[in-house]
Amino acid sequence: MKGELVPLNLLPIGNFGIVKHIISKGSNRRRLMDLGLITDTTVVSLRKSPSGDPIAYEIRGTVIALRSEEASNILVKIINSEGGNLL
Repeated sequence: MKGELVPLNLLPIGNFGIVKHIISKGSNRRRLMDLGLITDTTVVSLRKSPSGDPIAYEIRGTVIALRSEEASNILVKIINSEGGNLL
């Protein structure tokens, strides 16, 4: 997966990702950006709800929950759990 972009909803729990692209358009795109999901922002996948959707993410020190449908429109580059080396 090195150097590949994956949808945020596929970021494994406990891993870090760097936002590289938001596919959404219009008001959905604006909402995601207002939540702090802008290019080069670090995101941590924290946990899934018991049903698997939504998923909790830490973004800029705040925990938010996104449905898989929303998170699939955010492309991230996965980095290791120490936040340093690319996988």
